[in-house]
Amino acid sequence: MSLVEIRCPIYGFVTLNEWEAEIVAQPEFQRLRRIRQLGWTDAVYPGAMHTRFEHSLGVMHMATQLFDGIVSRNQELLKSELAYTTDGLHRHRQLVRLAALLHDIGHGPFSHAAEELFQTASGTPAARRHQHEEYSLAIIRSSFRDLIENHPANRNCGFTADDVAGLIEGKAKAGPASLWQDLISGQIDADRMDYLLRDSWHAGVEYGKYDWRRVVICVELVPDPETGSLRFGISDGGRHVAEALIIARYMMFSQVYFHKTRVILDHHLEQAMRSLITEGQFPPPVPERLHAYLDWDDWRVLGRFAAGEGGDHARRLRERRPFKLVWETSEFPDESEMEQLAAAEAALAPLLPVRRAAANSWYRLAPAEDPLVKASNPGGTTRPLSQESAIVRNMHPSRRVRLYVRPEDRQAASNRLQGL
Repeated sequence: MSLVEIRCPIYGFVTLNEWEAEIVAQPEFQRLRRIRQLGWTDAVYPGAMHTRFEHSLGVMHMATQLFDGIVSRNQELLKSELAYTTDGLHRHRQLVRLAALLHDIGHGPFSHAAEELFQTASGTPAARRHQHEEYSLAIIRSSFRDLIENHPANRNCGFTADDVAGLIEGKAKAGPASLWQDLISGQIDADRMDYLLRDSWHAGVEYGKYDWRRVVICVELVPDPETGSLRFGISDGGRHVAEALIIARYMMFSQVYFHKTRVILDHHLEQAMRSLITEGQFPPPVPERLHAYLDWDDWRVLGRFAAGEGGDHARRLRERRPFKLVWETSEFPDESEMEQLAAAEAALAPLLPVRRAAANSWYRLAPAEDPLVKASNPGGTTRPLSQESAIVRNMHPSRRVRLYVRPEDRQAASNRLQGL
């Protein structure tokens, strides 16, 4: 099977086999070239113009690096404890690559900014919106089913589209391949590892950098201290690089993803797109509506904006005249500060302030990222990283809240906030 090499600013080259290259050539995948990774972030960090296309290639490459590293260190364990054969490992390696390649195929225009416009998922608690992962699963099971199941390269694998989707969907759906699901979505996963490196590179900042090569050579199979089953963890020698990855994610959140201007630009983008879409919502991830959903990409939205549609919010994006920050809490507000916030919101109510909270951000820091660490002592005991690291143990999600008003109301807002 011949190989295709694609240049990558992070890894040098990403290599595709013929099967993967045909998947990448499909219109549904090429659409990712027209979906920016970080929405409107280039208005703050001008270099952040990269797309879901290159990120998807990067996640496949990173997942492969992690898979190969685990197999090289744990091959005997995989064969003795989990009954893997050499052919079985090759088969699951290909499955991991396909799942990683297609994991983001369902993103909407400007990536996470579109998720505010997804419809409510029926039969779910708390009126939960659909998520881009649900669109990815639906697209894999429809648009890519024939190419996955009937490609000549699949004769030795026997994959179904459901096998690929199941590895993305979760352990219950992944079946025998569930061991590898954490490579796609887990505590130390290829998605997170790639976007931190890629987003920091394009934004021109240092915050998201960490020693990914050290992670690759330190990740291994370890026993879960609660269940005894094997899962991914990291050797004791990699403990500090695991800390570095978590710190990098926090720093990217605080300095890039929740940047005060980037956050309000997302608000304008959401509201401007809402006015372009029927009933203000994208079609749901059901087979008969997927083509209508896939017709939307950044180009279509930008064309409508350029034609004068999108209202005041689109105009503010074009002219870079966003609403202005007039009040914010600290990163970890106490009760008295939350009372001040309530008072500020009440004072600003006539000015219709926009509230943006870190807790609702699509890149919030999870409460405790807890990879397992295998100790170097003879017994090889395994413990959560938070028990080994005071840094991780004391990290908490940001709860910062910001209030914005129109630029023309800024002085009036200042007057109303005096004395609070």
